[in-house]
Amino acid sequence: MLPDRIPMTREGYDKLKAELDHMQEIEMPAITKRVAEARDEGDLKENAEYHGARESQGMLQRKITILADKLSRAQIVETNQSDTDKVGFGATVKLEDLDYDEEVEYTLVGAGEEDRDKGRILFSCPLGQSLAGKKVGEEAQMQGPTRLRSFKVLDIRYE
Repeated sequence: MLPDRIPMTREGYDKLKAELDHMQEIEMPAITKRVAEARDEGDLKENAEYHGARESQGMLQRKITILADKLSRAQIVETNQSDTDKVGFGATVKLEDLDYDEEVEYTLVGAGEEDRDKGRILFSCPLGQSLAGKKVGEEAQMQGPTRLRSFKVLDIRYE
């Protein structure tokens, strides 16, 4: 994978594309209309509605630009691995957190699919990268905010 490419599944790509389309086709026209209506109210120097609408428009445009860039660099990755005994993109990995002596489970996903509450973390995040290529029984270390964390791979599965 090229460093500027962003790995994601077709599902994640489609979710981000739908979000971008919604922003461009629904949200931006609504904000543009708000700006025009506020502009029609007169003196722009003291028109809080106008300035608020323009700020919202700028923030939405930044989100659109970031999302469009992410989609332009997307690399669709199929999750059916041929080497299923190693941790890779799309794997669900059961780990033993050696620092806290507890088991945790994560699915390594692409942009647009991450949901920490559901155990779905980015393949490109520090933990995902430290697990990449590991086999059952191997240990992975990740630099946390305050210290080095250690995990042991207990199980790997692809769905």
